[in-house]
Amino acid sequence: MSDEQQRYREMLEPSVRALGCELLGVQLARGPRHTLLRIYIDRPEGITLEDCTRVSQHVSGILDVEDPIDGEYSLEVSSPGEDRPLFIEEHFERFAGHRVNVRLAVPVSGRRRVTGLLVGVSDGDIVVEEEGTQWRLPVDRIAQARLVPDA
Repeated sequence: MSDEQQRYREMLEPSVRALGCELLGVQLARGPRHTLLRIYIDRPEGITLEDCTRVSQHVSGILDVEDPIDGEYSLEVSSPGEDRPLFIEEHFERFAGHRVNVRLAVPVSGRRRVTGLLVGVSDGDIVVEEEGTQWRLPVDRIAQARLVPDA
């Protein structure tokens, strides 16, 4: 997770939690004239459209006051879906035993992508087994990680 994503997480998480939801993570997609801020939320019983609308309205107010994004931006509030994104070590711990697709910001042993079984978390690394090889991937090098839905 980048420092910028962490800053947004810290800014928004208390309010999202107060609305009864878990803030899974934040993604920023910057374009030349427009930025997309996407936040993923969840609840044990699942997310409804009303949850997304309520969180969106509340977060919009926070962003209007804090004004952290230069220029135009869109806010998207989303449920995690079947290909749930994983952002923090606790997410990787929770979904150990599931298949994941990991894209790295900085290569590990020449690899930028690893897809396999998430074995667990150890000393700031996630361990993914791909075709008999175990990869130790530092969490701070992960650009994006998602569960791979069962076929």
